[in-house]
Amino acid sequence: MGSFRPAASGSFRLVASDIDGTLITSERTLSPRTLDVLGRVPVPVVVVTGRPLRWLSQLYDQLPAPLPAVCANGAVIYDPHTDEVLRASPLPVDLLLEVTKSLRDTVPDISLAVEVEDGRAFLHEETWTIRWEHDHRVRVIATPEELTSVPAVKLLARSSTADPDDFLALISQTLGDRAEATRSSSSALVEISAAGVTKAAGLAWFCEREGITADQVVAFGDMPNDIPLLSWAGRGVAVGNAHPALRAVADDVTGTNDADGVADYLSSLFDL
Repeated sequence: MGSFRPAASGSFRLVASDIDGTLITSERTLSPRTLDVLGRVPVPVVVVTGRPLRWLSQLYDQLPAPLPAVCANGAVIYDPHTDEVLRASPLPVDLLLEVTKSLRDTVPDISLAVEVEDGRAFLHEETWTIRWEHDHRVRVIATPEELTSVPAVKLLARSSTADPDDFLALISQTLGDRAEATRSSSSALVEISAAGVTKAAGLAWFCEREGITADQVVAFGDMPNDIPLLSWAGRGVAVGNAHPALRAVADDVTGTNDADGVADYLSSLFDL
């Protein structure tokens, strides 16, 4: 890991950035400087996020044109220009049944939810606390069986008492190689995807389709779910507010999300 020292820009053909805690401010807004720099970057920009599909509009509403997106930690690849899901890699029903049983047996106070319909809808147990999203796409399940009735692009597990890092370690140990576990929240909230599904795998699929190789990608992130992404990209950059585990694998560290860290790095990298 190094300090903020962008390499020569000539070899980079794509910018990939996480959204929350990275590209946008703590107020969930794109700063004027970030908007300006994004508009002048000479290569394509792709957002690579843990967000579900339905949460992209909050970002797209701030942009002059929407950006391609790798959503749900790599489970959904979305083309906003055609409103098309190019690829989805959900957890199948049989695996959901197996995994949810293991999690309930291991963590007595666990609360579960699923992203379904490629992330256009969200089903949750009654114990799940909805922090700010309230509409018809988000609903409590009528029976426990409903949680595992259809494939899910993401299974979410929450504990009200555990330490966030300890909870991720426990869930990862419980799942073994059956599924991928990561986190992007500051709370004890773990995001579970099908085995092999990560931000890196999703972006790699997108880049292969576009004829772009890993060494031609510069990527930005802030949380453990960005570790595969920054490890895969030719240059991985952590923002200044990043989790220590991400900073440990990053090639560079830039400013925080509230100090236009991504914009500053891109401006220097591409001499904008």
